[in-house]
Amino acid sequence: MEEKQKIDTAVFRYSVIHDFVGGIALEFGEKQRLLQEKCARKWSIPFSEKTSISPSTVLRWIQLYKDSGQRLESLYPKDRNDRGKLRTLTQEMCLVLIRMRQEFPDETVPFIIKTIKKRDIVPQNTYLPFSTIYRFFHQNNLMRKRPMIEDRRKFEAQMPNDIWQSDVMHGPRLFIGGKTKKTYLIAFIDDHSRLIVHGCFYTSETTKVFMIALEQALLKRGLPRKIYVDNGSAFRSRQLMHTTASLGIALVHAKPFKPESKGKIERVFKTIRSQFLPGFTGKTLEDINQSFERWLTDEYHCRKHSSTRQSPISRFVDNIECIRSAPQNLKDHFRKVARRRVNKDRSVVLDRIMYEAPVRLIGKQVELLYHEDQRESVEIRYKQKSYGMLIQIDIHVNCRVKRDKNNNIAISSKELTPQSGQIWEVS
Repeated sequence: MEEKQKIDTAVFRYSVIHDFVGGIALEFGEKQRLLQEKCARKWSIPFSEKTSISPSTVLRWIQLYKDSGQRLESLYPKDRNDRGKLRTLTQEMCLVLIRMRQEFPDETVPFIIKTIKKRDIVPQNTYLPFSTIYRFFHQNNLMRKRPMIEDRRKFEAQMPNDIWQSDVMHGPRLFIGGKTKKTYLIAFIDDHSRLIVHGCFYTSETTKVFMIALEQALLKRGLPRKIYVDNGSAFRSRQLMHTTASLGIALVHAKPFKPESKGKIERVFKTIRSQFLPGFTGKTLEDINQSFERWLTDEYHCRKHSSTRQSPISRFVDNIECIRSAPQNLKDHFRKVARRRVNKDRSVVLDRIMYEAPVRLIGKQVELLYHEDQRESVEIRYKQKSYGMLIQIDIHVNCRVKRDKNNNIAISSKELTPQSGQIWEVS
């Protein structure tokens, strides 16, 4: 498995175990209930056809994460010992499995394996791998889906910054840059207090813009334990998943076509449409953001909420001691990651800018961490280890670089002076 796939898998595994390692102590009964819920649901597991996770697997991930000092790398999948070996079923066994599935269309894979051995269709000591048979049934559409009645329950976070909900609302068209453009409100609401931790109108709803809004929200109100979002492309970006995982924030996606699961943020948007937008008279992006900030401060955050019987700001600060503040290096967690191979001349190119990498990384596939607006500060990493900041190549300085017999570098302070040539006469 490639490094990129391992990172995606580790981010997914963290999203499964975040409730157990997020810093809040759980009672034994609560842990068991939570574990059963996670193992009962269906998951979209990266690079796997399985949709369920066993309790032992979840517990193993939790232990690995804790033993490593809460490092995301501990959740990387291990390479298989039988990698490269043939693991397919024989044609005869495939026919047997098809007949058994036709006979027992609703039974589980373990039941079918047990029945095959009980009928002596194969020798008792024959190893029938569960995962291989499960995958065979899925590939041939032999796994029957049973309709389930969905259990929906009203919920509320116990403390501020336990859960944030975020979404995008289409705003009015405004005069921006000499043209009339559509605006989008990106907002984050604290589930416990209903406080809008950050809300701002932008001219697009791309991943780049959402990351800017998220950084502002974290700077204002600290780090949440979870962020609940929908399935839009901006919320499914690899950069967002890596950033939240590195900060110890679980990124939870709502089920597709289930708007009721994001009821609190949708209700806030309804309030904004009915109470703020009708009274807005400005024409520019700056006007609407200034007016929206005043409306939040003077009206929404100070008004008693019908569900909590408290104002959002009062309910938020009641347990302010539980809030995690944003780290000083928060901006570093929002860097983009690019993968490059270091050339033989130590050069590595990022967006047409050439940098010089350490000698030991020649030929290696490395990660470059950078901000789009700060190309002079690019960090280079290899196998999760930092090798410092890169410097842009100066080809004129490199022209004066000398190396001794031990390959140590020294830069001559003298300018090179061209020497006149000589003509040799042949007698």
